[in-house]
Amino acid sequence: MRIRTRILLRAALAITLAGSGAQRAAAEDATDAFESFPSISGSRKMPKLTSFNPLVSDPTQNGELKDVKLEALLTTKGQPVESGLTWRVFSPIPGGDGKLPLLATSEGGSTAFNLVPGEYFVNVAFGRAAATRKIRVPDQGELDKQVLVLDAGGVMLNAVSGSDVRIPPAELSFSIFSSDVKEDGERALIVADVKPSTVVRLGAGTYHVVSDYGSVNAVIRADIQVEAGKLTEATIQHRAAKLTLKLVSEPGGEAIADTAWSILTSSGDVVSESVGAFPTLVLAEGSYTAVARNKDKIYQRDFAVKAGINTDVEVLLNGNDALDETANAHAQD
Repeated sequence: MRIRTRILLRAALAITLAGSGAQRAAAEDATDAFESFPSISGSRKMPKLTSFNPLVSDPTQNGELKDVKLEALLTTKGQPVESGLTWRVFSPIPGGDGKLPLLATSEGGSTAFNLVPGEYFVNVAFGRAAATRKIRVPDQGELDKQVLVLDAGGVMLNAVSGSDVRIPPAELSFSIFSSDVKEDGERALIVADVKPSTVVRLGAGTYHVVSDYGSVNAVIRADIQVEAGKLTEATIQHRAAKLTLKLVSEPGGEAIADTAWSILTSSGDVVSESVGAFPTLVLAEGSYTAVARNKDKIYQRDFAVKAGINTDVEVLLNGNDALDETANAHAQD
């Protein structure tokens, strides 16, 4: 698995190229850099509020409205995040359902709310990364600007087959899990069905990534470290290949329709079943047997899958392994 990390700065993006040790600076607008972090959070959409708009305050509190300025950093020494943030302000007094009432929300970068004196919970989310702080708005004087540190970064996943064969994005998906294993042996799912080249915003830490190529048995697992303030690009190497099955009367001949297929591992386990003239599937590297059924006859062929070598697997009608399905069934009786 190849991994490279990009450090996100306000006015520049330093790119570290894995394996070469060479570095080159690429000046980019900070907003553009963070806009490359599309949100995949499953949280519900909130109405947008512009900075310094009055908000519907907690009815149990009274007093003169005070400006509360808020900003968020990816790291303690980082620059303010200018886009991609969702701010929420909650009352500390639970409602009838036992939940803290949501008083207001704002989306974008640094923001501000007008709040009456009292206590509040302020939450800022950046994708799957978030930080929460309890604040007190004073009766007298102004509240200092509140700075929340997200301790967050991002990860962008891709995969190849074999040494460097590109995999069509539609045939790839990733799932991101917690690195911790629960008592039942499972891991907590963080994000499911992540598409290639999608930036996922996460809190800093180690995550367990599962990559699926196709829908049969080409699955790779890897642990990936997400660093605060950095975008980690990871390329996972699948030991698999794409195959097209054909039942033919002669090598290179036209595929015969109405054929039922079963693919067995070397130990005899069925990993795939399909019907068609030339079904296509992805298999992990290894030895297999293709079994074709057509007009009460069974044909089979042993074959091997090599990583990154996409090919056709032809089963011949006049092969020595052809069996009469009806006669074989009677013989077993």
